[in-house]
Amino acid sequence: MKFSLLAAFIFAAVANFVRAEEGMFPISEIGGLSLADKGLRLTAEEVFNADQTCLVDGICKVNGCTGSFVSPRGLIITNHHCAYRAIQSSSSTTDDYLRDGFQAKSLGDEIPAKGYTVRITESFQDISNQVLSVITPEMSYMERTKAIEQCQKELEKAAEEKHVGQRAEVAEMFAGKTYVLFLYTYIKDVRLVFAPPASVGNFGGEVDNWEWPRHTGDFSFMRAYVAPDGSTAEYSKDNVPYQPKRFIRVEPKGVDEGDFVMLIGYPGRTARHKTASFLKYEQNVRLPYVVDLYQWQIEQMQQAGKEDRAIALKHSSRMKSLANVEKRSRGQLKGLVRKNIVATRAEAEAELQSFINSDDDRREKYGALLKDIAGVYAEMEANRHELDIENIRSASRLMYFAFTIYDAAVERQKADVERETPYMDRNFDLTRRRLALAVEDYHPPTDRIILQEMLRRVRASGGKTQDIADQLPAEDSLAELYAATSLGSAEVVQACHDKTPEQLAAMDDPAISAIIRLYPKYLELREQSKSREGKLDQLYGELVTVKQEFLKQNFVPDANSTLRLTYGHVKGYSPEDAVYKSPITTLGGAVAKATGVAPFVLPPSIVEKHAQRDFGSFVHPKLKDVPTGILYDTDTTGGNSGSPILNHEGRLVGVNFDRAFEATINDFAWNEAYSRSIGVDIRYALWITGNVFGANHLLKEMGVE
Repeated sequence: MKFSLLAAFIFAAVANFVRAEEGMFPISEIGGLSLADKGLRLTAEEVFNADQTCLVDGICKVNGCTGSFVSPRGLIITNHHCAYRAIQSSSSTTDDYLRDGFQAKSLGDEIPAKGYTVRITESFQDISNQVLSVITPEMSYMERTKAIEQCQKELEKAAEEKHVGQRAEVAEMFAGKTYVLFLYTYIKDVRLVFAPPASVGNFGGEVDNWEWPRHTGDFSFMRAYVAPDGSTAEYSKDNVPYQPKRFIRVEPKGVDEGDFVMLIGYPGRTARHKTASFLKYEQNVRLPYVVDLYQWQIEQMQQAGKEDRAIALKHSSRMKSLANVEKRSRGQLKGLVRKNIVATRAEAEAELQSFINSDDDRREKYGALLKDIAGVYAEMEANRHELDIENIRSASRLMYFAFTIYDAAVERQKADVERETPYMDRNFDLTRRRLALAVEDYHPPTDRIILQEMLRRVRASGGKTQDIADQLPAEDSLAELYAATSLGSAEVVQACHDKTPEQLAAMDDPAISAIIRLYPKYLELREQSKSREGKLDQLYGELVTVKQEFLKQNFVPDANSTLRLTYGHVKGYSPEDAVYKSPITTLGGAVAKATGVAPFVLPPSIVEKHAQRDFGSFVHPKLKDVPTGILYDTDTTGGNSGSPILNHEGRLVGVNFDRAFEATINDFAWNEAYSRSIGVDIRYALWITGNVFGANHLLKEMGVE
């Protein structure tokens, strides 16, 4: 791998941080972390090396999650919830893989994971100077954003033309300051290999989600395939298993309390460098909105599928996603209030403001910085009705179909690099596939209820939405709209991709017609968003500069879905007075928790094997039981789902899947006292796979006898 130039850049960016325990460190910074003192027995070069094969080569990105290659034949272990969409989309009332689980007895039995891709980081390079060179002083904030976007697209496109078969992406490390071009091996043929039933993979459901203690077997196996010549290719029966440069060896002995652990993965986005005004907006506006709307949507979907398994399957993937975000948002709200984070951040900013004001030059350059940032969020708060308008086209699947089809038609009239990112030639196939999957799960009666509620919410906002309310379908006309639209047909949606905006308008489809009327407003909101983004990027770039000067230190950049490392130890915690939660749960705890009523149902075979003490070689020597979950004080967020939990020798001892409820606040602030991550113990995953469901061929493939 060629990770040229960036190692020095990253080292400069994160050197002299205050707490080694906090941080989702860019992987090239591992040499500066003194992990040998923490318990790691591998050298930094064995974990990450820019010039030769290393442990990092065994880590991949699986859609929005992380995965690990655990065999030389492209076998990947990730979370059940990360594979959930693949399991759900292949399920039916006759082959209900969500309910019953799935097992491929051979390579030929493995089934396509629709809409999934696998990426392996190959190289990255600092391109900050190239990106920032397109900005000129006279640009408006919107022009600034568009110039940066177009430069990024041009650099990505050029990189992919130079490295055929690879995927290029530009990531912003510090807002408005630093940009990195990543190159990935890009695998399009991904297949489902093994998934436990939901009674294992989702044991405890949303009741236990974001909670500890946890007894969820949240793991599944997938496999990456390539063309016979090793190149990336769409699904074909002639494709062969991908051969990774390195795979992660499984440690069937697992870990114990106090052991060193390390996670490598692709964490999503954090906001630890954002201001008190941002946190206030999250606390007062966005998070409460998400909790309210998502709870309501989930209730409608649950009701719709209550008596019909076919409808429940259609809603299951989206409902799980909504529920995950809803509960995380509730945890974040609770954490913001309980830990008084807005006030704490404001106090720190008051000290920074005093520092700025203490010097004439600094005051002239940065004096209004915090006030200007706060002004953007105040504007967003004053226009909170925009959330309702945006959710017309996202909460309603029909409006999402219509908007995506029409927006694509408009955008694809433009030159490739001038289009919105989803509609560029390099991305459009993926956009089409995702839309096709959404059409498969479309249920008009439920969608009609959701759209009716969104229309009611917009109209209830009053004067500020009058201009768009006049363009909305009448609520009493929705029955006719849903009866007349043809966008529930996969064939029609597919054919629409080849039409111009004028041809789409001529279809006289009521859903498309509704979006055409609303489209000018959505363009206005898009431009407004780009303007705000441009302003905030510039202001936050300046904020990082002056904060570094004030604190005499640099910072770890916020997570941004790029390859990161975090480390810690298997460790319990005390979430409240007089309560201590130990860091390892057992199968016995799961059996005791099982009531026979969803979501606390276990397959009878598991209960029987526990009663017989049939644990095989996967028993914990001290607990005398199969360990199910482990808790550790690493620094994780969304995207770390599926990240390998590695021991001091770099062997796989578990798979990360969650955080404790108190740690949902990690996205905004990390604290050793309550920030804990949760993973499935590898011994439970192996016991379920081999001993319970008989997929011993997979254990053999992983070298576990």
